[in-house]
Amino acid sequence: MNEIAQSTLAAPHGDLSFFALFLQAHIVVKLVMIGLIGASVWCWAIIFDKVVLFARTKRQMTRFETVFWSGQSLEELYKTLSNRANHSMAALFVAAMREWKRSHEGARPALASLQQRIDRVMDVTIQREIERLEARLLILATVGSAAPFIGLFGTVWGIMTSFQAIAASESTNLAVVAPGIAEALFATALGLLAAIPAVIAYNKLSTDVGKLSARMEGFADEFSAILSRQIDERI
Repeated sequence: MNEIAQSTLAAPHGDLSFFALFLQAHIVVKLVMIGLIGASVWCWAIIFDKVVLFARTKRQMTRFETVFWSGQSLEELYKTLSNRANHSMAALFVAAMREWKRSHEGARPALASLQQRIDRVMDVTIQREIERLEARLLILATVGSAAPFIGLFGTVWGIMTSFQAIAASESTNLAVVAPGIAEALFATALGLLAAIPAVIAYNKLSTDVGKLSARMEGFADEFSAILSRQIDERI
């Protein structure tokens, strides 16, 4: 403990810039700061990736809906999409049409429970798409909830260092106390800097996932109704 206090006293207290605070900090507080900065960078990378992914998914949905409701033959649309890597509504359409075509193969089409199989296939596809959209969102929630406490740990450690410096110098001079307090508050600020964007982004992106999911489920219901009419006509 005396070594920590002595190192705090020996540190250059005049410079209270962010970089100087980091250099003056105890190794434990430095590790906290580095971890929080790394978590913040990781969260921003996830946020950027999800914003781009969701924007691309919305465009794909709009483009597919335009083509689907344009009156183009379902067979032609299936042939166009079946050899591609599809997502969102296109993936639902291809999965349903693939089950439809498999059920009509052979001399005796299996139409008895075709509607249930198509609905089940589309439900599974929707869940797969939701999992793809939600991937790594849990990291944002974790950082948002844990970062303030990690920053608080650095704050407590910095205040402990300040008290040790006071005890070693037998002085309550502001020049002795200020660096440790500033170091402690810096750790708190980094914790909030990582947590606040992560929480806001998690809530926003989770809402967007819900909207995209509802949009896919709406299309699945409409397409299921179209196929149901065709099944009834063939039975």
